Amino acid sequence: MFSVYGKAGRIFRGSMEELRKIGPASALAGSRNIRPIGRDALDHAPSHFADLLQSIPSDAAHRSALAAYAQTTKVEMPRHPLTRVDAIMSHAVVTLADTFTVEQAWRVLAQQGIGQAPVVGADGVLVGLLSRGDLMREDRLPTPDSHPLVWRALLLQSVVDLMWTPVPSVATDTDIRRVARVLLDTGLSGLPVADDHGQVIGFVARSDILRAVVADPPLDLWT
Repeated sequence: MFSVYGKAGRIFRGSMEELRKIGPASALAGSRNIRPIGRDALDHAPSHFADLLQSIPSDAAHRSALAAYAQTTKVEMPRHPLTRVDAIMSHAVVTLADTFTVEQAWRVLAQQGIGQAPVVGADGVLVGLLSRGDLMREDRLPTPDSHPLVWRALLLQSVVDLMWTPVPSVATDTDIRRVARVLLDTGLSGLPVADDHGQVIGFVARSDILRAVVADPPLDLWT
C-alpha cells in the first residue's frame, strides 16, 4: 500500500497501480532528470575495490588455505522468503523539521552521512522529502560571482520551498517488488515508510534492496 503526503496532509492512499495513474507529483516531475543522491552514504563514497584487491593473496597456497577455511566455517542455513518492506527497511531514520532552513538541513545530512531525508511537520507527519541533489541543482544555485548576500539568502531559505512535495510513502507490508517499481517510476533513490497516521517510522532505499539480494545466507527475494 502506498500513500502520498504533502503540505496539507495525506492526499492519496492506494495500490501501486492507482499511484501510477494519478501522475507524478509536481516536484518529482520537475526533478525527474536530476539523478538523486542516494540515502546511503556509500552511494557517493570512494570505491574500496582497490584496497580489497590489494589485500587478496597472490600466492596459490594462500588461496587454497583460504578456500579450505571457508569450507570448514560455512554453515548451511535455510533460505527465508523476503517479500515485505519491513524485512529490509532502516528503522533508525533521520527526519528534517519543516521549520529548518537550507543551512540547517544541509548540516544534518552532512553530519549523518546521508543523501536525503523525509521532512516532517510539528506533529511528525510526513510533508516532503529533501535531498542533497535538490539543494545542488544548477538552476537553484547562485553563480560563482554572485554577491555573498545571495548565497546567504539561499542558506536561509526554508526547506519547504525546496523539498519534493507531495511525496510517496510506503507501508511496512508492501511488496518489495512494488517499491522497486515506484523507485524506477519516480527517479527517487528511496521512500519514507509511514504508518496509517503519516508518522515516519523508517526508510527503504535502493541500497536496502541491493543488500537483500546479495545477503549471505541468501534470501529468496522473488518467491
